[in-house]
Amino acid sequence: QVKLVESGGGSVQAGGSLRLSCAASGYPYRVISMGWFRQAPGKEREGVALIDHDGTPTYADSVKGRFSISKDNAKNTLYLQMSFLNPEDTGIYYCAAAMSTLATMNLGWYQHWGQGTQVTVSS
Repeated sequence: QVKLVESGGGSVQAGGSLRLSCAASGYPYRVISMGWFRQAPGKEREGVALIDHDGTPTYADSVKGRFSISKDNAKNTLYLQMSFLNPEDTGIYYCAAAMSTLATMNLGWYQHWGQGTQVTVSS
């Protein structure tokens, strides 16, 4: 059974940093693509950062240069390093996994989702 568990969220002031983690289990980690998505209050869930099966990252324009996605295959863990945070980054951050070698920003592409972790950035 596929399971994704996020951690690392919290409250920070603008300009601060956080690192999110997503512990994955239940599938062949090396052959899947994963991503981080977020949902702000009153808004639709959106893609933030993706990583495909060979480690190639993709970022939303709003986070380029500030966020970095990575994964540790030995630990079956996905990370999102977030720097220079601003209030617009506030939301619930979700980890997602797709049984595919490719990653996209399309939410429907992902079969498995974590429960989410809250990130709050104050000005």
